[in-house]
Amino acid sequence: MRTVARRVVAIALSTLALCGAGAVEGGSMTGLADFAITDVTVIDVRTGQAIPAQTVSVMGDNISQIVPADSADSAGLHGAVKTLDGRGLYLMPGLVDAHAHYFEPETFGRLFLAHGVTLVREMGMADELTLSIRDGLRDGSLLGPELFGAGAILDGVPPLIPLISHGVATPDEARDAVQRQAAAGFDVIKVYSTLKVEVFRAIVDEAHRLGLRVAGHVPDSVPIEDAAAMGLDSSEHFFGFEKLIGKLLDAPVRYTYTGMGADVAFFLRLGEVEPDRLAQAFDSLRRSGLTVCPTIVTFKAGMRTTSYQSGEFDGSEFVAPELLAMWRTLWADQSDLSSFIWETWARLVAQLHAAGVPLMVGTDLSVPGILPGFSVHDEMEIWQDAGIPAPDVLRGATIVPTTWLGLGARLGSIEEGKAASMLLVRGNPLDDVRNARDVEGVFLRGQYFDRLALDQLLAEARELAQR
Repeated sequence: MRTVARRVVAIALSTLALCGAGAVEGGSMTGLADFAITDVTVIDVRTGQAIPAQTVSVMGDNISQIVPADSADSAGLHGAVKTLDGRGLYLMPGLVDAHAHYFEPETFGRLFLAHGVTLVREMGMADELTLSIRDGLRDGSLLGPELFGAGAILDGVPPLIPLISHGVATPDEARDAVQRQAAAGFDVIKVYSTLKVEVFRAIVDEAHRLGLRVAGHVPDSVPIEDAAAMGLDSSEHFFGFEKLIGKLLDAPVRYTYTGMGADVAFFLRLGEVEPDRLAQAFDSLRRSGLTVCPTIVTFKAGMRTTSYQSGEFDGSEFVAPELLAMWRTLWADQSDLSSFIWETWARLVAQLHAAGVPLMVGTDLSVPGILPGFSVHDEMEIWQDAGIPAPDVLRGATIVPTTWLGLGARLGSIEEGKAASMLLVRGNPLDDVRNARDVEGVFLRGQYFDRLALDQLLAEARELAQR
């Protein structure tokens, strides 16, 4: 952690120098200028419509006006601001990675921006590191997306990951821990697998009393339907759903911690569950208000865990030695996962979508094989291939997570008055989410990175990772 913190300071200094220069060599990175994007097709993720021939103006950090390109208002903008020709391009909201561990800010920030990710929900690191990175990203001293974070995870005693967790054994300890996290200024409370049911309940109650939302693993001591009824706001990964399948099969289910994912074999029996019973269970989750962040790409990447530990894989040039060392240490005993896990989970996520359960795109960066930005697009494509329509996939990467974080009035869609955090792509993502990969340019709170600047960010990330 001390090594990472020193690297944070170093990159903060280099980023300040870069921002002072006002440009990236080889491309343009205009700072406080105003823009008019002319004759562009606006992607309305709320309605799932592509609105052609629009002029979108950016004033400072925000979208100031959206008007038809042939209107008098649009013509008046051309001489007043810098213009970007949007013909043949699509303007969509910036993407969100709703589950990340932001350990390498110097490479992560650049890679996220290069792929159109302008907001990250950080889901568990040491408290001081989370706050320093979050605040640096918010004030611009670090280069990268906005970040809203959980800080250290709240887990049972002893916690599964001591370096980034606080162990809590009683309801009183749980309430004290939540109060400390709230006082420190964290945005989310993260819960984990070995919490006792009464401790979990106290965490949720105290967090909600203080106006904070709770996300994380469904503890093994708590059925997922009970966790949702108690007020868990966001369920991460598949945890809890394997036990739900077992319960729906009337099979013996253990509500004690016996190892992370110990009951994953229940996924093999998903086809045995009566469709009506499964639909009723999912409808109950929907009515509870639970949102699910499945991170299917995590389990797909897990099929090659051993190769990621070796350092020989596509994208390895973007992985810093410290991160690779963490993969080799924390996942040293992890064998390659079976394909049935991610394939079954993709089927379940499609069924959750059909039941109306809100879904968020997340990746579980920094686990083996997950790369910033790249893996957000991988997750979106998995959802679409599982049968979720492209407009709904886009909502899961924009409106759903920004609304969950309480940022819906400022982020998540292209609307007047909202932050100018958005991307220009060359194909219609409402037709195929793969088109969101083909990025022409990115706005981050009004700061524009053209294609040359994005390529430069990729080159810098590669160089920084390999130093």
